[in-house]
Amino acid sequence: MSRAIDAGSPDLVRRGNSQTGYFHESELPFTSLILLLPLVVIYEVGTQYFTTAAHRGLDQQIIAFSLMREFFKLCGVHGQHIPAVALVVILLSIHIAHKGKWNFHFGTLVGMVGESVLLALPLLAISRELSRYVPLAATYGTRRDLIIMSLGAGVYEELVFRLVFFAILSLALKDALRLNSFWVHLGVVVLSAFAFAGYHYLSPTEHFQYRSFVFRTIAGAYFGILFLLRGIGITATCHASYDILILFL
Repeated sequence: MSRAIDAGSPDLVRRGNSQTGYFHESELPFTSLILLLPLVVIYEVGTQYFTTAAHRGLDQQIIAFSLMREFFKLCGVHGQHIPAVALVVILLSIHIAHKGKWNFHFGTLVGMVGESVLLALPLLAISRELSRYVPLAATYGTRRDLIIMSLGAGVYEELVFRLVFFAILSLALKDALRLNSFWVHLGVVVLSAFAFAGYHYLSPTEHFQYRSFVFRTIAGAYFGILFLLRGIGITATCHASYDILILFL
């Protein structure tokens, strides 16, 4: 099920649009967008009205979300919801470029949610096993705050570190270094995994620990492989599912 990386971006429409069935439809950018929109809406509304910070008149956001806003400000584009708009524009642009169909099945969305939760379980097992030997980073805030942040992390961290970062890295590795597909895939997974792990220490509440860095690198590689095999929708929902499961388990 490996997908080629073409022209610097993951080919989210595998083997054309003539295929049908769950695995094909669940990989389409339009289906992924429909799956992720509820997560985006809950995060956007939650951070504005329902988090503890919002009740105090503060703006609490996922770091990836804030970084995207700052990037767009440098480009002269301002707005609270610009990262959400960027997600929609990117996925729709890819879908249009590949001439994807505009229909989807509710059953496919249900299957994608179930698959995402199941795919979060191996990572959950790894984290629980490592927690016996490694003091994993603590989380702070009310459960409602953390659920809202988990949804945002799933969407925007995967948008940055998988969809966008993979496109940039694959462009450099394939076009600049002339590497074949295997080394391009390996390179983007490994490099994005290290970047993903290091990104977490941008938080003022985080302090670098070698062991937590190792686990986050493993998680980044896991999400990277999942992205190559199953696309952005399932990867982002799996990420969010993992974060939420950690809260309850």
